[in-house]
Amino acid sequence: MDRSELADFLRRRRDQLSPEEVGLPAGVRRRTPGLRRDEVAQLAGISTDYYTRLEQARGPRPSTQVLAALTRALRYTSDERDHVYFLCDQTPPGRTGPDKHVGPAMMHVLAKLDDTPAAVITDLGETLVQNRMHILLIGDQTRMPGRNRFHTWRWFTDPAVRDMFPAADLDRMSRHQVADLRATAARRAKDAEVLDLVGALRAASPEFDRLWNEHTVQVRVSDVKSIVHPEVGVIDFDCETLLTTSATQRLLIYRPRPGTDSAEKLELLRVIGTQRLDGAEPPVQLRPTALPDQRPTALPDQRRAALPE
Repeated sequence: MDRSELADFLRRRRDQLSPEEVGLPAGVRRRTPGLRRDEVAQLAGISTDYYTRLEQARGPRPSTQVLAALTRALRYTSDERDHVYFLCDQTPPGRTGPDKHVGPAMMHVLAKLDDTPAAVITDLGETLVQNRMHILLIGDQTRMPGRNRFHTWRWFTDPAVRDMFPAADLDRMSRHQVADLRATAARRAKDAEVLDLVGALRAASPEFDRLWNEHTVQVRVSDVKSIVHPEVGVIDFDCETLLTTSATQRLLIYRPRPGTDSAEKLELLRVIGTQRLDGAEPPVQLRPTALPDQRPTALPDQRRAALPE
């Protein structure tokens, strides 16, 4: 591991990023441009002491999970991400198949959506990054281990997941999820990750197996959804899905439905979340994929949009 080169590469990127670029408040006591070490650590979900040691070229070799979190937090491109992995004597994630590195353009868009629930997921429904409002709405899904990070897996194997949705919507939502997974499975034919997830779902859930055999296909790009929140009640959303050019990642945006009281309920949820933190606005707006040692009806007139990766 080349500790000095890694330290220099991390430090230079930190100096180049502004708080606004990563969804953080600028503050009034910032003596130098760029991010502070504690801000990078918080964005990456690691301790400030650990990150400081990396920048001082005296830390241990980071795990692949730490590297994934750091390269997202520092908005590295795919080439720059690979460079970080090579400096740490790690093999970068392959560029063929599913890409779970959320690029700087997508992270920038997500950071701007600070008052709207939003998240980045893979085309298989694995949660990669959530903003604060999305976590307040449905919980931190990035902390879940293994297949539980995939929403479709939880939907068909954990009955408690459906408690946050109206009973009248459950069958429609099940069908939409299976139809969307069908489309992904065809596009990624013979992909091991797809085969593993589909096979496990068919074995674990008779409902999924029955719907899978119906062979319905539909790529979900827009939807209407109601979420039953335990503290503020039912919130109605128009859900938009923005796809990357390769369609391997999706930015989900939950917009309160006009003509309802959903915007007021969402604002109340934001206030409740702030009060939980002793009245201080939290410094971290995005939650990357968690590390093991952390505590803590389609709309016909809306079309798919593409974002740069």
